[in-house]
Amino acid sequence: MMWLRGLTGCALALGLGLAAQPARADDADRIFDKSTVWRPLTPNDKLVVYGIDDPSVAGVACWYTQPEKGGIKGTLGLAEDVSDISLACRQVGPVQFKGKFKQGEVVFSERRSLIFKSMQIVRGCDTKRNTLIYMVYSDKVIQGSPKNSTSAVPLMPWGTEAPPRCDAFMEK
Repeated sequence: MMWLRGLTGCALALGLGLAAQPARADDADRIFDKSTVWRPLTPNDKLVVYGIDDPSVAGVACWYTQPEKGGIKGTLGLAEDVSDISLACRQVGPVQFKGKFKQGEVVFSERRSLIFKSMQIVRGCDTKRNTLIYMVYSDKVIQGSPKNSTSAVPLMPWGTEAPPRCDAFMEK
């Protein structure tokens, strides 16, 4: 699937032109994996943990865990990975917005099968609580998927710096 992730990033770059771009699949850092199904002579099925930095908000990082198929189909990039993906996001430094953003803006995207399925992490702002909300979901072109996970990052002071208000950086 790694070659397919690279293609996804290229397609995003071409499709979005000069607009603000979400992180690409090859921007994700593979942290570790754990085998879940042993397969003789071919790679095992695994749960893999990846880390990404929000490309538009310095000081916020997210980690997601997703299953990856092994076997012959998985090795060739032909297996459709399931939609079960978990997400955790945290403030890891002083928060600095790099520009305006829209509610539900895509932060990260990758393909989960050859044609039909993709995984996306999107960001929003809870203005009342000054909290960034991240949601990961997997969808299909033909039918939607209810699989999703949500994580919240309350914007907190870092050292002596007061936190910015996320609503000040939202496009109206």
